[in-house]
Amino acid sequence: MTPLISYAAAVSGSACGLSAVSRSRVDAPWHVRSAWLWLGAAAIGGTGIWVMHFVAMLGFTVTGMPIHYDVPLTVASAVVAVVVVSVGLHLVMMFGYRPLLLVSGGAVAGLGVAGMHYMGMAAMRMHGTMHFSLLSVVLAVLVAVAAATAALWLCVHARGALSTTVSALVMGVAVAGMHYTGMWGVSVTGQPGAPDDGVPMLDLLGALLVGGGGSVVLLVFVVVGSRTESERMRHAALQDRQSQESVAVGR
Repeated sequence: MTPLISYAAAVSGSACGLSAVSRSRVDAPWHVRSAWLWLGAAAIGGTGIWVMHFVAMLGFTVTGMPIHYDVPLTVASAVVAVVVVSVGLHLVMMFGYRPLLLVSGGAVAGLGVAGMHYMGMAAMRMHGTMHFSLLSVVLAVLVAVAAATAALWLCVHARGALSTTVSALVMGVAVAGMHYTGMWGVSVTGQPGAPDDGVPMLDLLGALLVGGGGSVVLLVFVVVGSRTESERMRHAALQDRQSQESVAVGR
């Protein structure tokens, strides 16, 4: 069940993020476009990636070893996810679409997302010791970079409700694929017992659900309450036409 719920979180965050990013394409002041990109990064990085990661971690258990989490490091991993996605979005959306910027943005975002994943793993506190397969780490990083690059490409090219929905479904698969590729090579050794520090996941779950769910609801209201890219373009064209007609009448 947790893989399905985590995938739903990835898709919903990606859909909100794509909708927000699409609104940055119109002709507007730099700070307005940047604000939409930050909002998109909060949706994609915060909900689509970070919330997805921790919901998926609910399914990771070790017999006889309760898992706790270091709160500051957990919060820091969320900040990293949002910031690296924002950097990638600004590179491809603010400076004109170029293959080099797409690759650079994908590398920055992908490495950052992989870093967020392993920061989240490092935040885990348990009586045993975690071991990571080098192969799974390398594959997870490669998948993260490829997924981030594909996500940025979709942010540039996705148009309309159908395209955005399909893109969000694809991005959800990519994010989940990176997570489970990384988790594939994780093993734990040690004696059963409870950790000495950290907070149990169930204690964090309420804040996670409220924060993640509240963020999605807020993003939906903000995105739905604003004009779409096509609506803004039609409005701008109408204003331009009215301006031209006023000039013609004045003559």
